[in-house]
Amino acid sequence: MVAKVIDGKAFAAKVRAQVAAHVARLREEQGLQPGLAVVLVGEDPASQVYVRNKHASTVEVGMASFEHRLPAETSEADLLARIARLNADPAVHGILVQLPLPKHLDSDLVINAIAPAKDVDGFHISNVGLLGTGQKSMVPCTPLGCLMMLRDHHGSLAGLNAVVVGRSNIVGKPMAQLLLGDSCTVTIAHSRTKDLAAVCRGADILVAAVGRPEMIPGDWVKPGATVIDVGINRIERDGKARLVGDVHYESAAAVAGAITPVPGGVGPMTIACLLANTLTACCRAGGLPEPEGLTA
Repeated sequence: MVAKVIDGKAFAAKVRAQVAAHVARLREEQGLQPGLAVVLVGEDPASQVYVRNKHASTVEVGMASFEHRLPAETSEADLLARIARLNADPAVHGILVQLPLPKHLDSDLVINAIAPAKDVDGFHISNVGLLGTGQKSMVPCTPLGCLMMLRDHHGSLAGLNAVVVGRSNIVGKPMAQLLLGDSCTVTIAHSRTKDLAAVCRGADILVAAVGRPEMIPGDWVKPGATVIDVGINRIERDGKARLVGDVHYESAAAVAGAITPVPGGVGPMTIACLLANTLTACCRAGGLPEPEGLTA
């Protein structure tokens, strides 16, 4: 068996095209332009790259992009005041504070200062609680992207056994909640799970989000299973740096029915879903129908 490769880059391009078409209709019919504000504190090189990519993608789909670059020594009070102004700005429908923040800033306090309706990262405690109780919320971008790809591949997910390896607040826990919402039977596993290999072998859907390079080999994968590899790990091999996932791709692809590659799988979906969330937030704020196929 050779697994079908789930092309996240192509799927993300399709999502961005859907978002752009909906944004164009909003601007033409409602005179409304969704706006995304990104706040970057400090000069972390990786964060600067992410912010540039988000700005370019936001503008590309016809949204307004508001960048707020603050020095690393910005006080907590000043950052919270900036967020309060963005919360009150009707032109801003989504707010994202780029993580990690400098060590003197309390990330939880900052995230929970964002208005829940504008929390397009889906990290606010109110959105976490709403998702956990099956109510309408803003959903974290990476799990939402995984769910979109799974729905596209399988159609209905009802009744499938899903194993999520990883219990982070950003991916593992919300991914499990989304799969429960689509009527999967869900197991959350982690590094201390007894006989993790056997647990993984029982999965029709295996989501790997542990941050350990190639931790899951092919013989942990059930024949025909769908493997979603969220991991992005930089390793040295044969004197060259390369990116690998949490799954050993070659051995897993020989067993699985479908698999996401790294890079080019889940990664491109994250920014695409950030744009989708911003569009959803704009529609909700205006009391307009939400975009079909772009929400959980």
